[in-house]
Order: sequence, then C-alpha cells, then structure tokens
Amino acid sequence: MDLRIFTEPQQGATYDDLVAVAQASEQAGFTGFFRSDHFLKMGDVSGYPGPTHAWSTLAALARDTKSIRLGTLVSPATFYRPGPLAVSVAQADMMSGGRIEFGFGAGWYEAEHKAYGLDFPSLGERFDRFEEYLEQIVGLWATPEGETYNHEGQFHSFVDSPALPKPIQNPGPPVIIGGRGPKRTPALVARFGAEFNLPFAPLDTVGPTIARVNEVCIEHGRPPEEVVKSAALVLCHGGSEGEIQRRADAIGRDVDELRENGAAGTTEEVIAKLKAYADAGIQRMYLQVLDLSDLDHIAMTGEDVAPAVADF
Repeated sequence: MDLRIFTEPQQGATYDDLVAVAQASEQAGFTGFFRSDHFLKMGDVSGYPGPTHAWSTLAALARDTKSIRLGTLVSPATFYRPGPLAVSVAQADMMSGGRIEFGFGAGWYEAEHKAYGLDFPSLGERFDRFEEYLEQIVGLWATPEGETYNHEGQFHSFVDSPALPKPIQNPGPPVIIGGRGPKRTPALVARFGAEFNLPFAPLDTVGPTIARVNEVCIEHGRPPEEVVKSAALVLCHGGSEGEIQRRADAIGRDVDELRENGAAGTTEEVIAKLKAYADAGIQRMYLQVLDLSDLDHIAMTGEDVAPAVADF
C-alpha cells in the first residue's frame, strides 16, 4: 500500500505551515502531499489565519519540494473556469518536473460559495459542469502540439485554442475522481480517471463500491486494473495511550471514534486498519493530518507504518 499525507488548510494554515508539512512528508518517505481545495473552515474552529489557494500553494510547493507528488483532493468545478484551470495545473506540473496529480469534483460546500461570492447551482448542474469541464481540461492537455482544440459545451466552448501550455506528463497529470455515486461517478472514472478515491468510507462499503467501479470500467472497455483504488482516513497515531490521547485532543476528536473510523491507535492498530482496507481492494491511502504543527506525527508514521504496509 502506498501512503500519502492529506491536509485541510481551510481550517487555518499559512503557506509556511504547509511547506513544513510537505517537506516533512517528503523526508519521511511518503509518496505524496495533498491538500483540500476549500475556502471556508468547517466545524468549531476559528479558521484563522484563513485559507490558502490550492493551486497557488501547489505551484509554490513544486519549487519548495524535490520528489514528492503533489495534488488536490479535490478541486471543485464550481471554483473555476476550465480553460484557466487547465493552464494553472499544466504550469504547476511544469514547475514540479511532472509531479502534479489533478483531483477534481463537482463541489458540495454551499457556505463557502456564499462566503466568497461563488455561484452554487443545483446538484444536477454542478455535476453537469464537472463532467463537461473534465472533458475539456483533459482535451486541452491531450491536444497534440501544433494542433488546436475545439469543443462546443453547454457552459463553455473552445474555438481554435492552441491548448498551451503543455504539462510535462503526457497526456496530462493523472486525474483523481472521488465519490460513492453508483452511476455518473463510475462512468467518469472509466472515461478519465487514473485513480478512484473513496474519502472516509466505512470499511464494509469499500468492496462493493470498488466492484461497481470495476464493472463500469469493463462496460466502457477499460481494464479495471488501470485505475488505482484509494481511500482517505484521519490519522491519529501514537506510541502510547497518552500520546494517542494528546493527538486526538489536539484535533478535537474522540479516541474511540477515531479508532473506529480512522487510522488511529498504536502502530500495530494503524497497520491492522490499513491491512483491512488493502484486503478490501485499496491500493493507496491518504492519511489526513489535521494538526499541522505536529511534524513528529508524520515522521513517526513514516518510520513505523509506511515500511510495514508497503507490500500490502
């Protein structure tokens, strides 16, 4: 199992906080540093000093890290227009030497749209935009150099676009699509996804959901094994009960709840939880780190857990 670190900067973080976590994750041997793409805090926290912009952050991290892969889980279509977003992601990929991954979704958090003056259409329209934008962004990246891209869309159309700049990765950064919908999401994974992500899914739902994605891939003529299956769990790892409790208290969570729903507890408990998800079909796990000041947490998990699960 491949392990990556996943952060939620909208809860309150500066760029300096994020670069410290990204560099610590790289040093600890994690293969990826990912961040959410949100503008508003969630839950009973102040949110100070405010959010950081996802793609501005990732472009900077592209220069401030060396080898770790970088991306979003996930960027909402409601925040962006497809053309400028394709340019931003391609440029970040160039700046990183080809280490960017593109998590993309329909958008769901209405309050942040209201807070920052963003339209929040109906769920059906949000998904329609997501699907169209995904096709257009991937189409821009995949257009051969010297040719132009044309696409007449419901929301945006492209006429003789030079489809530049090009990302380093060809035909583009890997696309990550997440969610549990039984129809439209698996179809998009089959068409565009390099990875399918199940965020914070109960273990007993993982197998059936992956089976559905595999079934739809086959229906679309795509080998299911081409799509990486991933999940995300909150990390709360400690060497003693006192350390586990301290880390749970720091993020305002109950230890027993975290043990049930997250990757929490002693090293042996965390490894056992990851093994259970691997047995259910998960190949990659995003460990959500909510206390960005606790770099020892990242180092400990990289040293004690990552090598133990590498062959799962």
